[in-house]
Amino acid sequence: MEATDLLADSEPVLKDWTMKRNCSVSPRQFVGFYVSLALVSSAIAFMLLLCGAWLVLPFTGIELLAVGVAFAIYARHAVDYERIRLYPNRLVIEQVSAEQITHFEFNPRWVRVEAGTTPRDRITLVSRGQAVMVGQHLAQYRRAQFAAELRACLRRCD
Repeated sequence: MEATDLLADSEPVLKDWTMKRNCSVSPRQFVGFYVSLALVSSAIAFMLLLCGAWLVLPFTGIELLAVGVAFAIYARHAVDYERIRLYPNRLVIEQVSAEQITHFEFNPRWVRVEAGTTPRDRITLVSRGQAVMVGQHLAQYRRAQFAAELRACLRRCD
C-alpha cells in the first residue's frame, strides 16, 4: 500500500462525488443483443444465399464487423467516471477514460472553481497554475449546480 493510500484511509472524507455515464444496458445484455443481431442477419443472408443472392453474405459479414467495432468502442467507454473527494487538507480528482486512470491532488484552500460560460462547457478547477476540467458525465443543467456545491464545500475547508 502506498503512503497516500494509508493517509486516505485515516483521513475523513468531507464530501465524495462520483460522476459516471448513464448506461442502461448491462454488458451481458449488450452481448446478447449483438449475438441475436448476428444470428438474425446471418440467417437472412443464408436464406438469400440459397436463393442465389450470394453477394449478400459478404456484405452481412462487413455489416456485423462494423457494428461489432462500434460496440467495442462504446464498451471501452461505458465504465468511464470522474470521482472527486474532498478531505480536510486536499482535493483528490480521479478520472477514468477507457481504462486510463488520471489522478490530480490539490490543496482545497487554493482551488478556484470556474464554471463554463455556457451550460455545455465543463467545470474547470484551477490551482497554482494547473487546471483540470471536470463534469464531463454531468447533464448540462447540473453543471452550474455542482460548481456551486463544490465552491461551498471548498469554502468550509478554510
